[in-house]
Parts: sequence; structure tokens; C-alpha cells
Amino acid sequence: MVERLTALDASFLYLEEPDTPMHVGGVLVLECPAGVLDHDALVGLVRARLPLVPRYRQRVLEVPGHLANPVWVDDPDFDVSYHVRRSALPRPGNEGQLLDLVARLTARPLDRRRPLWEMYLVEGLAEGRSAVITKTHPALVDGLAAIDIGQVILDESPDAPGAPPGDRGEWRPRRAPGQVALVWEAVEEYLQRPSAVVETARTAVGDIRATAARWAGVAGGIVTAAARTAVRPAPMSPLNAPIGRQRRVAVARAALDDVKVIRKASGGTVNDVLLAVVTGALREWLLSRGEPVVGSTSVRALVPVSVRSDEDDDASRVSSLLVDLPVGEPNPRVRLARISYAMRALTQSNQSVGADTLSALSGFAPPTLHALGARAASGLSRRLFNLLITNVPGPQTPRYAGAARMVEVFPVVPLAKGQGLAIGLTSYDGTVYVGLNADRDSISDVDVLADLIEQEVTSLVESAS
Repeated sequence: MVERLTALDASFLYLEEPDTPMHVGGVLVLECPAGVLDHDALVGLVRARLPLVPRYRQRVLEVPGHLANPVWVDDPDFDVSYHVRRSALPRPGNEGQLLDLVARLTARPLDRRRPLWEMYLVEGLAEGRSAVITKTHPALVDGLAAIDIGQVILDESPDAPGAPPGDRGEWRPRRAPGQVALVWEAVEEYLQRPSAVVETARTAVGDIRATAARWAGVAGGIVTAAARTAVRPAPMSPLNAPIGRQRRVAVARAALDDVKVIRKASGGTVNDVLLAVVTGALREWLLSRGEPVVGSTSVRALVPVSVRSDEDDDASRVSSLLVDLPVGEPNPRVRLARISYAMRALTQSNQSVGADTLSALSGFAPPTLHALGARAASGLSRRLFNLLITNVPGPQTPRYAGAARMVEVFPVVPLAKGQGLAIGLTSYDGTVYVGLNADRDSISDVDVLADLIEQEVTSLVESAS
């Protein structure tokens, strides 16, 4: 029996367009003294960890005539060296050059004829550093049981074992079913479950709304407390415009201790503070563009948060919260208070999972949870929100790819159609790292917004002193 893509996963593939590739990216900056992690070593590390993520050796196979959702099959031509690639920066190897490369790689869709992921080792960074850039399609990450490749290559120790016990044997792909077998299994499925015909037809034409209600176990829909917000269209904003195929990527940083100082002085949670920081930066960014900003001006963000399911206490679900960010409010303390109030009302009714619970997940969870956040955003109408903001707390102790220590990590969250900006935040080893992915033309000044985020943190710390 073949393993069929869920209706939601299939809709990701059907809705994806050249202008809006849906893969989630990550940038891992590593301290790499000579010989610690070269391309061959990274290939070997990934090869050793692939048994932990068997989906990463499978590709999508279409059913003739779209009679049913596509199926997962082993890729008989799987070549790990195709997926783990090598690049290098010219001198001086600065951050701007790295981000230009990230933007170009982010803009390229993944090859549908192969497993839907890529990884790049980028050499030549200043200070003897290297970077690993990852691209993973959300269809691969259908829950916390299916983790991201960027998670499994990182360890708590530089001398962790390469391959899991019992998984050192040679992998042999299973033979893919032929066209006749695919059609026959689709017919059998229809005979056993006639409603599958309607589901497949809806999915094929991209009606993701027909499937969004069925994925509560993976990425739940809008909570009841947000229902009044959801019925109103998102405010008009320069963040929403037709987007092209090219991207700009910018990054910002903030000391986690500074964020905690702000939280202690003003109340709320670390997540509330970070949303307030983004809100203040968006306010100044809009003013710098000459946009009208009045007291009632707001920007609606979709903020996926991890929540507990009814069955257990683990972080097993991502729920989508719609939050109106009060960019029209000039007082930073009042902005934070309003955001804290709104988030408290939403998350209390939805049993949100705290940072400690998320950080306790095995391995390095942020890449997986950012992917789940992107899945959550894809299930909602683009008219309901202006931008996506994912915030995933990570471990506060170092992580290693082989013997190379990860010193920074930036998420790169995909853009939805008609939305020019997506923001991902990840805390790691005492620092909050912010990745901004923007349409190259409509949000050409995304680097200004990144600078304003850092300035907003400084301003809030000074006001808290």
C-alpha cells in the first residue's frame, strides 16, 4: 500500500507557484577552524543522520489524471551529494554577501523530481567561519514526528556519534509502484471511501479551505477568541502587494537578557516583548516611507504558537493567532501593554506552550517549528493578515554540526502570495536572531526595518532602566 500525501500536503504543492516557493529556510553560522567541517564531512554527517528522517530520501509521485493525491516513494536515484551542495563567498566574505546568496537560493523553487530539500555549505566567511543554508518544503514536516534536516545535524556535543545505533546499514530504495498500480489503488480508495473523490477534486483546484479544518493535529486553525478579528479583512498596508520571484533577506540580533529586562519592567512574556519590538520597528519603517500613521493604524500579524493538545502535555500542535499590532500607538510601553493583553486573551484559551517546554524538545527544534508555522499560514486566506511572524525559542546552550560550533542561526520564512514580508525569530545561546524575508521590489528597504528592530530593543531597554 502506498503512502499518500494528505490533502493539506498536496494542496501545498498545488498552490505553490514560481513566485511563491513555500520552502522554509535556515542560515546556520558556524565556527569552522581549518579541517573541522568541509563539504565531505557535512555530506558524511547528513548521510549518517538520514535514517532519522526517512522522508528526506523520498520524492513525490503524481497519480495519473490526478485521480488521487500524490504518493511518497523512495527515490531510486537518491544522491546525498546532490542535496548537500557547496558554495563560497568572495573576499571579504561579509554578512551582506552571505545574505545576498541566501536571497538568491531562497528564490529558487525546489526540484519536484527529487526529495524536496537542499543544503548548502558556504565557505569563505570572515573570521574563519562557514555557514550552512537549508531549504525544506513544508510537506516534509507534517508534525513533530517528522522533523527538519536542520534539526538532526546538530548535537549538544562536538563529539556526538555520527549514526544512530542499528542504522549503519546500506539503504535500499523500495520499488515505486507503476502507473497501473497507482490508478488501481486510487480506484480502490474511492470504492472504500467515496468522499475521497470530492476531497481530491477540491485539493487539485487549490481549495485549501476545504482541507484546513482537518489538520488540527498538525497546525490548528484560528482559535475561537480570534473569531471577531478573523471576520474583518486585514488593514491596507504596503506590506501587501503583488510580489515577484526575487527576494531580499536581512537579519537583526538582540541580547536575550535585554529582552528579559524589558519584560521584567513592563510585564507580559518574552514573546510579547518581541512582538512589541517588531511593532515599534514597523511604525518607524512606515513613517520613514511617508506612509500615513495615525492612532488607529494597525498591522495584522499571523502569529503561530505551539499549543498543547487535549491528549497530552507535549508541544504537538501549532495554532494560528491573528494579532493586530498597534503601530499607530506612539508610546512604546502602551504598545507592549496592548499586545500583552491581546496575546494573553488568545493564548489562555488555547493552552499555549511555554518556552521551557519548547526548548526541552530533543535536538534543535526551531527549524521544525518554523516549518509548522509556515504550514499554519498557508491554511488561511491572504486577506486575513498582513504578515507572518514566527517566534520559536531555541536551546540556550551551544549546538554543534560535527565539530563545528553553531554561533548564530537565522530563520527564513517563506512569503505568501501578495505578502511582501515574513519575519522569523529564534533565540539561541543568549541571543534572539531575527530573519526577515522580503520581496525584492516591493520591500526593497528591508535592511532599514532590520536596523530599526535593533534600535527598538535599545530604546525599550533604556526606557526600562
